[in-house]
Amino acid sequence: MSRRPDGLLNHNILDADKGPQDACGVFGVWAPGEEVAKLAFYGLYALQHRGQESAGIATSDGQRILVYKDMGLVSQVFTESDLATLPGNLGIGHCRYSTTGSSTWVNAQPTLRPTKYGTLALAHNGNLTNTGELAELVQKLEPTTGRDRGATTDTEIMTALISLQNEKNVEASAIAVLPQLEGAFSLVFMDEHTLYAARDRHGVRPLVLGKLETGWVVASESAGLDIVGAAFIREIEPGELIAIDENGVRSKRWATAEPKGCLFEYVYLSRPDTTIAGQGIHATRVAIGVRLAKEAPVEADLVIPIPESGTPAAIGYAKGSGIPFGIGLVKNSYVGRTFIQPSQTIRQLGIRLKLNPLREIIEGKRIVVVDDSIVRGNTQRAIVRMLREAGAREIHVRISSPPVKWPCFYGIDFATRAELIASGLEIEEIRRSIGADSLGFVSLEGLIQSTQIEENKLCSACFTGVYPIRIPADMSEGKMRLEITEVQGI
Repeated sequence: MSRRPDGLLNHNILDADKGPQDACGVFGVWAPGEEVAKLAFYGLYALQHRGQESAGIATSDGQRILVYKDMGLVSQVFTESDLATLPGNLGIGHCRYSTTGSSTWVNAQPTLRPTKYGTLALAHNGNLTNTGELAELVQKLEPTTGRDRGATTDTEIMTALISLQNEKNVEASAIAVLPQLEGAFSLVFMDEHTLYAARDRHGVRPLVLGKLETGWVVASESAGLDIVGAAFIREIEPGELIAIDENGVRSKRWATAEPKGCLFEYVYLSRPDTTIAGQGIHATRVAIGVRLAKEAPVEADLVIPIPESGTPAAIGYAKGSGIPFGIGLVKNSYVGRTFIQPSQTIRQLGIRLKLNPLREIIEGKRIVVVDDSIVRGNTQRAIVRMLREAGAREIHVRISSPPVKWPCFYGIDFATRAELIASGLEIEEIRRSIGADSLGFVSLEGLIQSTQIEENKLCSACFTGVYPIRIPADMSEGKMRLEITEVQGI
């Protein structure tokens, strides 16, 4: 789901009820003598799940920075010849899902700005909450910036602010700007000679550092390090800025850490082969499934996942319940973004474009279906219907997160609160809505305990409505106004 320039919604029929989308994936590499554009390409390929609207890479050969970006998936945007036009010793990359600013080419990243000390390129994962104040500051510093430049993102505002500082270099400018930013941000940025990375004081979005034989890598997730052969070194700390050049890695603390890592990274957003805070995501999701089996038991013959996001938790549910695990739904891995409008016949098939039941596995059985979350309920409703048509005797839906009731202001594009099925219905009402024989969610306590992270170091606002980072009234009210217009069809 993306927002058109007029503020309304664009729906791709294949993505009518897709899961919560993260803002973006970011990648940075400093590796003299290597083909950094190709390293960035493969890094973004590993982070593609974090954003599928646009992709871009910027590289520097020490003299100038070149940027190539376009709309589409990483594999659609870049060809071998495109990457050959991006020489250099360092680079940054980005794959985007829009949470602020429309889904247009001008808002694709990395952003680029001239400065008095060279050129600045920047890529961002997250969402700022004080963009209004920052935009006013940019207008004072440079009245022609902002809308006159065409871009409408908080990333563009950050890039402008850093470039307009009256400091001796990019590093000093960033140190001056970072304390002014509120909300969630994991950044990679660069000038002609140095790669930088920074994380907000709360560490809402992940960011990790890795080591190559010939250099260094920064990525949103450790899976982005693995694909280029980089060894995981550590997470970049909340409130930390690192700089990488020929002298190695240096670190500066620009704010005291107040960790509030996103709980939904453990449920859905991160790849299962990623590690966060020392915890493997796959193992964490299996543990959530075990806890879910204890909290929401049921007599059944088979546990099946909604692939692939529900698979680890389904494995855990089977382990915790003693009910056999099986594959009852087959996913078409090649259905993604499409520019061919489905016919009415195909439109009516809906979810079958992505998933199809294995009748011989599920016919006559009592089935436990495990998924990571329920957003609007359309996917679960369609799957329950498919399974009944395929002969399932009973269908028990189990969800490895608590009900999602509140919007995210920190970089996840959940549906608006008016569209979130759990914001207006009780669990029994949701069960009736999706047509399941029973419905159970893991508790918030059970989810947090499964992560092995202290509760006060996590953000669970989408489940509780308690926001750890201040949400300005104009931002929250604007979200509510948008919800009203969307519901009314205005």
